[in-house]
Amino acid sequence: MDISIVIPLFNEDESLSELTAWIEKVVQTHQLSYEIIFIDDGSTDQSWSVIEKLRNDNSNVKAIKFQRNYGKSAALNEGFKAAEGDVIITMDADMQDSPDEIPALRNMLLEGNYDIVSGWKKKRYDNTLTKNIPSKLFNAAARGMSKIKLNDFNCGLKAYKSKVVKSIEVYGEMHRYVPVLAKWAGFDHIGEKVVEHRARKYGVTKFGWSRFINGFLDLMTIFFVGKFGKRPMHFFGLWGTFAFILGLGIFCYLSISKLFFDVTGMTQRPLFFFAILAMIMGTQLFLAGFIGELITRNSSERNNYLIEKKAGL
Repeated sequence: MDISIVIPLFNEDESLSELTAWIEKVVQTHQLSYEIIFIDDGSTDQSWSVIEKLRNDNSNVKAIKFQRNYGKSAALNEGFKAAEGDVIITMDADMQDSPDEIPALRNMLLEGNYDIVSGWKKKRYDNTLTKNIPSKLFNAAARGMSKIKLNDFNCGLKAYKSKVVKSIEVYGEMHRYVPVLAKWAGFDHIGEKVVEHRARKYGVTKFGWSRFINGFLDLMTIFFVGKFGKRPMHFFGLWGTFAFILGLGIFCYLSISKLFFDVTGMTQRPLFFFAILAMIMGTQLFLAGFIGELITRNSSERNNYLIEKKAGL
């Protein structure tokens, strides 16, 4: 199968029929074998009824419905599991992503030998202060930490090779960072293409200000897990040892001052309490790293590594 189009949605019953018809027109024009996988993230409107009708009319339409709203990351994760195409396209259901971009994204992915091609909505129709400035700051922080040169991490319109989405797990609010997850998994050939951004035709946005806070916290999580997930002692042990030695050094300095220079009131000096605090924190950090190592070494996935090729095996 040429492409799988994964579309997470929540209360988008007005746009689904029009979006499906548009996708069908595009793939038929370019003679692509395809499937459309709708992931209904616990919609409370008529979205599932519309999907069932679309499925009856077109066997290429497939769908999964969650019992409740789990979020876009969960929807994408299940969609990736179900996808059977050689290329997986993700897009939103609100008609702000244009299906006309699908062939060009696929061609760029295959001809440029990319693992991922991410859309960049360079010209936006929701270019307001509450969205534009926080989004630019968010993307700048993501670029700086991940070293991936993308202008629009949050664009829902992306193309992936099948092996990429089958090798990663998307959870929490990680849908913004699928390229980062892919990079940590070893898929670092990531491209970007300017795509059309369309004004919302139906419904209202489902995301608020909290997405920027959650997005930053998730970025920190990805950075830490990707770098220290299999070796937590390298992080906690390093900083724990540093803090403990610093506190111990200060304590020795205060003790020598008391014993040899008759400095009174050692326990009344702020440095004394700082030394005690540093040693306690250092011990706790070291123990956190030690416990993390025990958990990692007893994990069923401790030696789960992605193998690209084999020869003679």
